Amino acid sequence: MYSEEQYLRALEVYDETGSVTKTITILGYPARRQTLYNWIMRRKHVPEGYSTFRGLNTPEHPRHPPLSVKLEALHRCFELGEDVQSVSDEIGYSRASIYTWRRKYIQKGTVALMNPSNDRPRGKLIEGSTSATDEIAALKAQVQDMQLEIDILKETIDVLKKDPGINETFLNNKEKAVIVDALKKKYSLPMLLKKLNFSKSSYYYQASRKSFSERHADDLEHIKVIFNENKARYGYRRIRAVLNREGVTISEKVVRNIMKDNCLFVKAKKIRRYNSYKGEISPEVPNIIKRNFAAEKPNEKWLTDITEFAIPAGKVYLSPIIDCFDGMPVSWNASTTPDAELVNSMLDKAIATLNDGEHPIVHSDRGCHYRWPGWVERMEKVHLVRSMSKKGCSPDNAACEGFFGRMKNEMFYCRSWQNVTIEEFINQIDEYMLWYRM
Repeated sequence: MYSEEQYLRALEVYDETGSVTKTITILGYPARRQTLYNWIMRRKHVPEGYSTFRGLNTPEHPRHPPLSVKLEALHRCFELGEDVQSVSDEIGYSRASIYTWRRKYIQKGTVALMNPSNDRPRGKLIEGSTSATDEIAALKAQVQDMQLEIDILKETIDVLKKDPGINETFLNNKEKAVIVDALKKKYSLPMLLKKLNFSKSSYYYQASRKSFSERHADDLEHIKVIFNENKARYGYRRIRAVLNREGVTISEKVVRNIMKDNCLFVKAKKIRRYNSYKGEISPEVPNIIKRNFAAEKPNEKWLTDITEFAIPAGKVYLSPIIDCFDGMPVSWNASTTPDAELVNSMLDKAIATLNDGEHPIVHSDRGCHYRWPGWVERMEKVHLVRSMSKKGCSPDNAACEGFFGRMKNEMFYCRSWQNVTIEEFINQIDEYMLWYRM
């Protein structure tokens, strides 16, 4: 063994002479030339700021480090994911040593890393004495703590499929609950919660959510069938209505939570809508409806508006009439241009469905289509009552706007319309409107 002073002196003489042979001749050590070569090569590869005195047996740097140094190195390298070479340079022990410690730890646990002289109590412990009991208890606690960290890391990698270097503090509550469930037969619940920095209330909440999923497994399958049969168009309210019609009693909140937990969402997208307002081109028409969209019988209150669909092949405009009694479309017309023909022909179809003595109120926005002579003449001819929203006030026609929003969520948004012609798209609209009225 050589001291740090001998090590540094040998490197100093070598720097002066430039010869390994002369250095050994002058100093009389080291005994082997290879030892001096190793010292020289070691100094070249150690980063600036780190000690080059490695592998020498001194009190500051013992050949066999204490257990705490080994466990800390393993924790940093194989749990926190730090670079092995960086840790090796910092603590002054080779990468090979760190991997050897890891192999021993995996095979025999913490006991395999203990050194007879450093980590075991000096002197003879008397069985049953206070010192022996304290030493054993402290050692067991340390071993258990390190084993717990290893087990948590294993479950994180094996069950949650996380990267080996993941820090357990970055896990969300649902993932922490999975680890606790996997290890609670081996460790106490308070120990696991403390190690994961996981509150008891949060754990039991996650446990209740898990039991919720198990209780409603059959309901989930039923909801999936309804959701897929209607082409992912139904939200939780409409699905609950279908379940009630089928005789399945389940609360709206439960349906909502089931769909949320299983990502059964109706896809939606917000875009700027078509605006037909062209200014005040005719006398003002009062708002008779006044946002009261309830009707006691069919053909009492009608709503109408125009909406735009933009697909790669071009733009398509839809003009329907919606009956406030049941929210169903009375008539509709689709075209590539939002002109008078679009709304007039739609109105003619709606008028043809009226019975004698029926004169509904027809509510619209202040779009130019509903103020042109053709529209006004048709309304007066069959004694229909005109009603209009305020300028730029879409809530005044909210029921019709709501129909457009539902329609676009169910048949238009989040679908690819590539290679679909205008004619094919209009057929899709007609198909949806007929399906909606079923």
